[in-house]
Amino acid sequence: MTHHFDTKLLHQPSYIDKQTGAVNVPLHYSSTYHQQSIDEFGPYDYSRSGNPTRESLEATIADLENAHAGFAFASGMAAISSAFMLLSAGDHVLVSKDVYGGTYRMITEVLTRFDIDHSFIDMTDLDETARNVQPNTKVIYVETPSNPTLNITDIEGVAKVAKAHGCLTFVDNTFMTPLYQKPLDLGADVVLHSATKFLSGHSDVVAGLAAVKDPEVADRLKFIQNSFGSILGVQDSWLLLRGLKTLSVRLKQSSESASQIAQFLHHHPLIDEVYYPGFSFHAGYHIHQRQSTGAGAVLSFRLPDKKSAGVLVEAMNIPVFAVSLGAVESILSYPATMSHAAMPPAERESRGITSGLLRLSVGLEDADDLLQDLRQALDKVAAYQTLTI
Repeated sequence: MTHHFDTKLLHQPSYIDKQTGAVNVPLHYSSTYHQQSIDEFGPYDYSRSGNPTRESLEATIADLENAHAGFAFASGMAAISSAFMLLSAGDHVLVSKDVYGGTYRMITEVLTRFDIDHSFIDMTDLDETARNVQPNTKVIYVETPSNPTLNITDIEGVAKVAKAHGCLTFVDNTFMTPLYQKPLDLGADVVLHSATKFLSGHSDVVAGLAAVKDPEVADRLKFIQNSFGSILGVQDSWLLLRGLKTLSVRLKQSSESASQIAQFLHHHPLIDEVYYPGFSFHAGYHIHQRQSTGAGAVLSFRLPDKKSAGVLVEAMNIPVFAVSLGAVESILSYPATMSHAAMPPAERESRGITSGLLRLSVGLEDADDLLQDLRQALDKVAAYQTLTI
């Protein structure tokens, strides 16, 4: 029997403990496992290679993403870095130019040390994507919506380009989650998540997940996971499983509030621009509508300068001012010195990450309270601008 997504979140085969009937996955705090025979081992031998609690989480993300296999890592960057270890010296990777700062750092400062080349391109342009594929290109790396300007890439289109050239397609699905977007169904090969964000949802776990469609690629990534050893621990696996159960209700409510806030900011005279994929005039809106079922809970907006952004940040009372996103509390971030600090200033500016850009991850607070908080903060920005005229 095929269940809807909301039901899958709550009813996975591994959730009921077969020995006790417990409705929560047991925490298997064991680094090693007794074997009954010198010649034949059981399913577990050492927890770096496999742990029942982590295995339940990995099976869950595989089911939610319609994948062959799932893998849990110690962080989102551990998942991304491990996936890049599928490459070899002499290979080339095409990357969305407005990729997350940590991914940018990994590609430009780590992969290059292993003779793995890269090109950053405007992946919203399929023609540009196809033109930049090289004979040694092995991976096309997509982030959609991108962080922080929420540019939209046609996953299905990129996957077709990749397949025509014998490449793999990696998609960072952190912002949309499998609730709103399923890249594997659109032709991608590997889906990556910073599960620290919406999947966990409570600012208490650092984790990464990968979901893989092809059994052969899954075997290769399993080998990397075991060899590299950057696995997710038992306690964090359990907490992430618990967080996943409420993903749908959390993200739907946060997305509804984000839509209201985006509309308010769009019509406010002090805001230069709002980036939000739910707007019909947002670049890539129709592509996003085709490949996703929601606009998500993250938006970015641009004030004229850094000082105006600083006044607003200091005036806001409800959101925490912090790195990260996707939590039950709203999180306001300044990408230039937070998520994209690893990018040189000129590279940030060329990607639209200006000194006045702020990113807001909308949480579960009452939308009216968030709107009121924004109003009073923007009033203070207006007062500051009046004084400086």
